[in-house]
Amino acid sequence: MLIAQMTDIHIGFDPDAKPEELNRIRFRATLDRLLEGPNAIDMLVLTGDLTDHGDKASFEKTAALLEKCPVPIYSIVGNHDTREGLLHAFPDTPVDTNGFIQYAVEQEGLRILFLDTLEIGRHGGAFCEQRAAWLSAELNAHPDTPTLIFMHHPPVISGIGWMDPGPDEGWMLRFGEAIEGHSQIRAIHCGHLHRPITTTFRGVPLSVTPSVAPLVAMDLRPIDPENPDHRDLITTEPPTYAVHRWSGGELLTHYEKVSDWMVLARYDPNLQGMIQEMFAERE
Repeated sequence: MLIAQMTDIHIGFDPDAKPEELNRIRFRATLDRLLEGPNAIDMLVLTGDLTDHGDKASFEKTAALLEKCPVPIYSIVGNHDTREGLLHAFPDTPVDTNGFIQYAVEQEGLRILFLDTLEIGRHGGAFCEQRAAWLSAELNAHPDTPTLIFMHHPPVISGIGWMDPGPDEGWMLRFGEAIEGHSQIRAIHCGHLHRPITTTFRGVPLSVTPSVAPLVAMDLRPIDPENPDHRDLITTEPPTYAVHRWSGGELLTHYEKVSDWMVLARYDPNLQGMIQEMFAERE
């Protein structure tokens, strides 16, 4: 099973740009590459910041671009979104009993949990006691089923100071307590930071998928909010998406940047011998 992930699309950042908003161009190119490429995906996961302002018009534009997607789409909110906007554009998205966009999907022996880390008016993450209780209940109810978690905000310190949470924010502690001891969790995949990052959280592999919108500059120097030092903040590095491959027992992630490149080799008779040798080595 192939699970595609796109994150941080930010439709509506510059809606009046001519001839078209850059983020729409990047999103269309990423979607085209994903759907027209060689890998037939089974679902598409959108991990938040689908829009830049959370307005219904931007969500409608996002949904319109996704009309050609032939597989199920599962969405969660980021700090630039609104729950009302997402549910307007994707009305079949489940919500929990408290109105949070949190839900579970199970397919091919893998349970996938989608979490809501939005707090309106706040750039950083949130995970209140109600959301933590929902997550604990889901994990306790399926202790033997391999589980993958998607959430917008990564509960880690990346070193990109202006994007990071504080080191001891309560929401991260609550999330950590909710997953503690649940060995069925195979991975946590996030967005928000607009860069490729891998680490662990409470012993669980955690990765950040780079954004579809322009990326955050790779600068790990301390930043002073009182001293604008003219450092790079946002770059036009290529948009990126992830494909998470579930083989029934193992979960593995591939990333692909979307840009023009030259093909240097194709599988033709000239390279058939090399392929045959590589397969022969497995015997």
